[in-house]
Amino acid sequence: MEIERKYLIPALPENITDFPCRIIEQGYLNTDPVIRIRRDNESYELTCKSKGFMSRQEYNLPLTEEAYRHLLPKIDGRLIRKHRYMIPLKEGLMIELDIFDGDLSPLILAEVEFPDEASALSFTPPEWFGKDVTFSGEYHNSNLSKL
Repeated sequence: MEIERKYLIPALPENITDFPCRIIEQGYLNTDPVIRIRRDNESYELTCKSKGFMSRQEYNLPLTEEAYRHLLPKIDGRLIRKHRYMIPLKEGLMIELDIFDGDLSPLILAEVEFPDEASALSFTPPEWFGKDVTFSGEYHNSNLSKL
């Protein structure tokens, strides 16, 4: 189960380069249900997600680089490219700050994953977070992949 909140970020924190960064590219073989392929630095996976906003079932399966490259031409829509900064937050939570590249630039989103729905619903975001878009499908990456 994936339980997360998602926020628009109006401006980057000043110390962003102090945090680990991963280079991600992902494409969608299908958006209903969501079936995604992803390269995360040098790791590859296929992910299936159920419908939903804050809480969804998520299954990740490892892929080889060869399998990823085989599936890449089969994606629908745009290939999403982004830099993901991992920013520690209180209580063991982590901010995944995504800075989108290409035609999705200058979009910046932050996601925070939670152990349960109660934690997610009681979360108070840092002051530098913008609008909460958790319950808007517009900012699901599967929708951002559509041209």
